[in-house]
This record gives sequence, structure tokens and C-alpha cells, in this order.
Amino acid sequence: MPTSASTPARVQPLAVAARIVMLALVGALTLIATQDLAELRWIALLAIAALPALLTPDHRIAAPLGRFAEVTITGLAAGSVAAAADLTGTVDAGFGAEAVLPYLAVPLLTAALRRRPTEGAALLGVAAVSMVAGGLMGGGVPPITQPGYLAACGQWLVLGAIVTFAADTMRQLMQPAEQQPQPYAEATRLLTQLRSVARSLPGATLDPGGISEHLLEELRATAPGNRAAVLSASGGGRLVVLAQTGAERVDWEVTLDADSAIADAWASQQPQVASRSQARTHAGAEVSSLVVPLVAGVRTIGLVILESDVPQAYPPGVVSGVLEVTGPAALRLEAALLFDDVRSLATNEERQRLAREIHDGVAQELVMVGYGIDNAQATLPEGAEEAAEELRILRGEVTRVITELRLSLFELRSEVDRNGGLAAAIAEYARTLGTSAGLRVHFTFDESTARLPAATEAELLRIAQEAITNARKHAGASNLWVTCTVDPPYAEIEVTDDGKGFADDRPDGRYGLAIMAERAERIRGRLEIRPRHPSGTTVAVKLGTSTRRDSVRDSVSAPEGE
Repeated sequence: MPTSASTPARVQPLAVAARIVMLALVGALTLIATQDLAELRWIALLAIAALPALLTPDHRIAAPLGRFAEVTITGLAAGSVAAAADLTGTVDAGFGAEAVLPYLAVPLLTAALRRRPTEGAALLGVAAVSMVAGGLMGGGVPPITQPGYLAACGQWLVLGAIVTFAADTMRQLMQPAEQQPQPYAEATRLLTQLRSVARSLPGATLDPGGISEHLLEELRATAPGNRAAVLSASGGGRLVVLAQTGAERVDWEVTLDADSAIADAWASQQPQVASRSQARTHAGAEVSSLVVPLVAGVRTIGLVILESDVPQAYPPGVVSGVLEVTGPAALRLEAALLFDDVRSLATNEERQRLAREIHDGVAQELVMVGYGIDNAQATLPEGAEEAAEELRILRGEVTRVITELRLSLFELRSEVDRNGGLAAAIAEYARTLGTSAGLRVHFTFDESTARLPAATEAELLRIAQEAITNARKHAGASNLWVTCTVDPPYAEIEVTDDGKGFADDRPDGRYGLAIMAERAERIRGRLEIRPRHPSGTTVAVKLGTSTRRDSVRDSVSAPEGE
């Protein structure tokens, strides 16, 4: 049984001072109004009634009882002091009551500041009753029969109601606004924590594909099957395959609006057992499939699909075992996907920043240099042929550098469109660069309707861009062949030219190769560079296992020069 340590109530100096000042004021006014020391007994009773609120302000019973006692004594004292003042003739009954009634604000304000409106309303009711009872006291004319007394009591009841129901609003208005953390400061704190956590993870990795492969390895011992895959969400209401295992590749159903166990598991966040395959094409007869959603908090972040060619392969006991494995894995996968998103956002933002700086800085300055050369050519004197030739050569170099910068800007800003796909982005880039270099570009696209993860598509696009740029700048080629085959999780991008081949002694070429190799390794792909017969070079990046030719895909083959 959990225990909690009780903290002793602390005396609040401000509350003590407020009550002492109010008691002194009420006592002085009472003595002035009645000129009778006996009436100070009410002040002594108020001081006794205030002790619980001063010594145990947080006690659930004593503190409220003390406030009720203060209100009751104040109401009775108002009637007694009013009668005594009227009897001595010092002041009338109304002014006599005014000597004590200001103390009514103390218990009412205390209840209001403690956010107890119900208690405040009850205190007002008790105050009204005690004022009536006090007004019936006295040896002569009862104060309750005098208009002054009734006016004073009504006035303080109204003021008490205002204090009770408006104090919370005033407290909120007077409370200083909480300092909200600056967005960048908060982002820095979170990223610092993420870096520390990432370094402490097994293998120091936050790769969604690697985590998904490890999850499938764990599930082999729990629920053996012929095929398995881990899918996660992508744009356009589709799923992407992060990892899969099995004797052959499977074209899984990746839409969430289809009539399938995949869509049901995603929407319901409950495991779904079916007696048919979750692939769009499957030639087998008897199939058992299990689709388990990967849920992190309240969000579905992915799915695990298990299939077996044996009927009734996933009874409740097996499903429970799978859930024990996928539960912790969902949190790991969510962290990896979030990290992937953050990295992609940071990379894209940096690319856009570099593009802006180049466009607004170096590119504009080079344009001005070009204009200056043009002006110099126009003002050359007659007969300065040698100087004119030098300026023409220099102008040509400036124009070439400006063209290179514009192509670099285009490369930095190129991204894989969510609707267009990887092949369209590669085609647009190859067509633009081919036109600038006078290359005839030949396209061959064999693209499935399924999509790769966004981070994988981005890396494949950068590898293709580097290969196409190398062919344009260094190969001296006339033709460029670009082949793009995508059948998730398999993909192959191949760029071939008929140029002079790759020169191993070119420093920038080695650097470009290192960049492409790093990108391929990041997505667990393979980079291949081989000579083309009779001349030229082929650069290819492959991801996953070889594709099946009977899977569903959209094929496009563009003729030469298009």
C-alpha cells in the first residue's frame, strides 16, 4: 500500500498580519462606536475563531469550521455593537454595525482564494442568518427594526457576494502569465535528449528498417510462417514496406481504404485474423494471415503481417505471444520514425537554406560580373583584338559557372513529390540536365503502385542526381540511359552513359563516389560501378531482393530524347 508523507502546515505570515490588522481596526471602531469595553468580547471571540485558519489553513475540517465561526460571530457582533451604539447615543445602529461588518470580508476572501465557491455561498447564508439573529439582540429597540442597520447588513452582504464570486477572476487577471519556453530553446532541449538516448541504444541506431528487420527476427520464434512484413504509414493514405521476409517477394496490399484485414487492423487497433492472403496477387490455396497493429499511445504507427500456408495457424495463444513482442517494438519503431522525420525536415531545410544563399549571394554577384565584362567589351578601343578575345573567353567561363550554379539550385530544390513518385522526380532532373548538356536521355521506368519510405526515396533521388551530374560534367557522353525499377521494398536505379569512362585519378569523382556509397549504406542498399562496353560507365544502386515479374506495377518506357 503506497504511503505519502504528510507536510506540516506552515503559518502564513501574510494571513496572520491581515487578520491582526483587521481585528485591531474592528476593535478600535467598536470601542469608538460603543465606548464600552465589554463589547470587545466579540473581538476576542473573533481572534479565537481565527486560530484554525492561522494554524491549520489546509486542514479539511478545522479551517472551514473556523471560517464559519468567524462569519457567525461577525453577524452576532454587528447586532450587539449596533444595539450598544444606539443605546449610548454615540452613533446610530447602522454606523454601529459598520464597525464590525468589515471583518466579514476576511473569511469570505479566504474561501474565494482557495477556489471554494460553494463554501463561500454557504458562508454568505450563515452571515445573513447571524445578522438577523444579532439584530434581534439588545435591551432597547432591536437593531433589525432600524433602516440603518438593515442598509449596513445588506451592503456588506452584497460586497461579500462580489468578493466570493469575483475573487477567482481577479486572481487570474492579477496572476503573471507563465513564461512559455521559446520554440527553438525547447527544440534544442528535445534534440539534445534525443541524441543522448540514441547513443545509449543497442547499436546506437534509430533506423526504421533495421528495427523492423529485428522485429521480424523476434517473431520467427513466436509465430512461424511463410511470409512476414512490417508496414508503416506514408502520404496519400498508403502504407510502405519497411521490411519483409519469406521465400518469395509479396506485393502487399498497401491502401487503407480497401476491404482487407490490413485496413481493419489499422482502423480498430486490434489484431485481425483472416483466412486469405493480404497480398494483391497470391497463387496459393490455403492461407492463414495475422495482422497486428503497432500502437504507440493512441496512434497506429504501423502493422505487422504474418502469413502461413497452413490453415488456422494463428490461434489465440499465438496471437497473445505476438502481442507480447510487438508491444515494446511499437515504441522503438515510433522513436525511429520520428527521428527519421526530424532528420528529413532538417536536411530539407538546410538544402533550401543553401539554395537561397547561393541564389541571393554568389549567383547574383556572378551575374553582375558578367554585366561588367559585357560593359568592358563594349568600351574597348579599336584594334584591341587580343583583349577582346580574353574578355570573350572570360565571359564564357562566367556564363558556364552561372549555368552550373543554376543547375545546383535545381538539384538542391528537387524533391520526391508525394503524388508523382521517385521515377518522376528522377526523370525531371535527368531531362533538365540532359537538355543543358545536349545529351539524349533515354528513360525506362518500371514502377509499382506501392511506395518506398519517404527517406529511402529521398536518398535514391540524391544518388541518381550525383550519377547523372557526373555523367554530364565529366564523361563527355552523347547518350544517357536512366532505368528506374521500384517494387517495394525492392528498388534499383541505374544510370549509364557512353562517355569516356570513369577516371580514378579525379579527386571530385572519388568524393562523389564516397557520397553515393554513404547514401546507399544509410538505406541498406548496394552501390555498383562498372564499365560499359564499348565505352562509358554504369552506376547502379540496388535495394532489397530481386523483384518478381508477376507483381502489379505501372511500366513506362520513354523513347530516345524524351
